[in-house]
Amino acid sequence: MTSISRRWVVFAAILAAAPALAGCAAGFDANTSKHYAPTEATSIKVKEIVVDQAFILGPDSGGSLPQGGSAPIYLSVVNTGQNSDTLVSATTNGNGTVKIDTPITLWTNKRVSSGVPTPKLNIEGLTKTLTGGESIIVNLQFANTGTVAVTMPVIARSREFATLPPVPGAIAPPSPAPSATPAAPTGH
Repeated sequence: MTSISRRWVVFAAILAAAPALAGCAAGFDANTSKHYAPTEATSIKVKEIVVDQAFILGPDSGGSLPQGGSAPIYLSVVNTGQNSDTLVSATTNGNGTVKIDTPITLWTNKRVSSGVPTPKLNIEGLTKTLTGGESIIVNLQFANTGTVAVTMPVIARSREFATLPPVPGAIAPPSPAPSATPAAPTGH
């Protein structure tokens, strides 16, 4: 084998091993080594309004929000139109009443988050107990765009949502039953 042929064999071996070696260099902290869960929140565009990351915060994992209770709505809205718009009200399809603290002005191409620093929209008087995993249709009423219906998932307050403030009135998950400990042996 000539020296040029050997060089090509070595070069080809290095090229073949490079992807595997590059992955090993990142170690156990590599993004590819971590679990990836795409967001469960909803995104929708109707006319000039983009509603993104829309969800209803549910109880802690394993808990429930009682019938008659409330649940905060989190969403981001961008108005891609030429004129400002305003989110003036919202309703659900029979799952409670949506309260908006104040109308939310949407300037052109500016993202507005309804949950930062505190939720500006809340469903009050829930008509059924929520445990997470359900979906509720929320009809957002904009001054210029009209109604935008968004199916929002009820997401348990866990994983990346665990840092959000707990929902007032939520019923905590049941505590595990205490395990029986054996009695200490008695001496004779």
